[in-house]
Amino acid sequence: MSLETQLYWAALGLAVLWFAVLGAALAATRNGAVQPGPATQEFGEDPEPPALVALLANHWRSVDNAAAATLLDLAARGHLELRQPGDDPARTTVHLTGKEAEGLAPYERRVLLRAAERAGGAGAPIGAIAFRAEERSKTWNAALRKEIVTEAWVRGISRPRFGPVLVGLLGVLACTPGAALAGAGLAGHHGIRGVIAAALLPLVPLSWVLTRVLGHERATPRGLERAGHWAGVQGWLRAHEEFGHLPPAAVTVWDRYLGYGTALGVTSGAARLLGFDSGDRRRVWSSYGGTWRPVRIRYPRLHLGFGAGTGKLLQLAGATALVAVALVLFVALRRPEWAVTGPEAEHSLRRAGLLLTLGWVAIALAGIAVAEKFGRWTLFAAFLATMPGNFASGNGWMEHAFETPGPLLGESIAIAVFSLLTVWYLVLAVRERGAPLTLTGEVLRVEPRKDEDAPLFLALDTGDSERTTAWALPARRATVHPGALVRVTVSPSTRTVRTIEAVAPVPA
Repeated sequence: MSLETQLYWAALGLAVLWFAVLGAALAATRNGAVQPGPATQEFGEDPEPPALVALLANHWRSVDNAAAATLLDLAARGHLELRQPGDDPARTTVHLTGKEAEGLAPYERRVLLRAAERAGGAGAPIGAIAFRAEERSKTWNAALRKEIVTEAWVRGISRPRFGPVLVGLLGVLACTPGAALAGAGLAGHHGIRGVIAAALLPLVPLSWVLTRVLGHERATPRGLERAGHWAGVQGWLRAHEEFGHLPPAAVTVWDRYLGYGTALGVTSGAARLLGFDSGDRRRVWSSYGGTWRPVRIRYPRLHLGFGAGTGKLLQLAGATALVAVALVLFVALRRPEWAVTGPEAEHSLRRAGLLLTLGWVAIALAGIAVAEKFGRWTLFAAFLATMPGNFASGNGWMEHAFETPGPLLGESIAIAVFSLLTVWYLVLAVRERGAPLTLTGEVLRVEPRKDEDAPLFLALDTGDSERTTAWALPARRATVHPGALVRVTVSPSTRTVRTIEAVAPVPA
């Protein structure tokens, strides 16, 4: 066995060794079992805040419900006030009380600042606390988690799952397979670029796996003890059947219990209403116009020509016209004598089913090509459509269809549909040349679409309705963020944003 081959096998063995060490480390650092204490309503001396209790309740894996629990706890301690004007808990509003924020932990300050940012001086619905941009929500929640974990370290109830020595060992071992591959490349007299690529080839996936593990938390003996105590509080709260359905405003009666119940996953009603994530993309609270109100957003999915300019509309009209005309010609020109029928048709390239299928597929591909709508699966779908099983000689209807003069029912429907689409796109192209409409309002949401080159959805609140339909924002102009006040010129026919100008950006 050559030295090059030996080094290749060594690289494989080192990669297996790395995963074995990682698996052993994960097994050795598992959390111990939490022993629930007796049901109790006592928090204990110097109790952990609800945010830290959320970490314990989620078995050190996440801090779900921590932000909502912290807000309720701040309300119980007098920093915020929650008011429910009617029977609907979703109409609850949050207000500042003016109490000093001295002595609050960093994550508590973060939650209070977010509530103050949305409530202002007049208050705001609790639904308005949710973020409108997913990236900002992720950044905010990541910072919140970091602050909660830091506090948990200080209190001795949590620790990093992997210590620095173990992380360093795994990091060094992750480099060894690449080093062996680089050595094999040198032994095989490969170029320097190949050697560098070989060295990085295993390092990238191993580093990715390692980063997925780093940042995980692990229980300490005191953390397990306190988790058992809070499991007892959880049991006591669950014994009250009405507790799980309490609205946020019930904090005035239940005091800090509501925040702890949310952290422990008991108060599902309040936790559901107090979201600090990216919120409901179809229902957004807006104060544009001076009064808070929920605005429902509709995202047009089947709007033909949505976001298209004049050139694109003419291109689509050309594509649909091509399909309609090509189908008419295909029907008019085909003859029964083109096809081979009978037993010999089974292995012939001129059997009726194949000729019909090839004609239809060719016309469809031509239209797709003109419209520039080719996708990754287009040719594969065309190949499947022409598979022999689709037009076996046993499908007698295809033979009869080929001999039938005039268009088939499906062809007639297709010709009519594509003709109407041609007229539709031409009408839109004419209307697109008209004067644009100017609007001013607040950006509620900016939503991407599956196709990266497709226009984005821009939901705009102009202050005159509780419903709005998203506009098409060209990707090259996607520099506006939710919460900004903008002035836009739009084409109502295609709902395309022609120009957009920020008037006063406001973080949301």
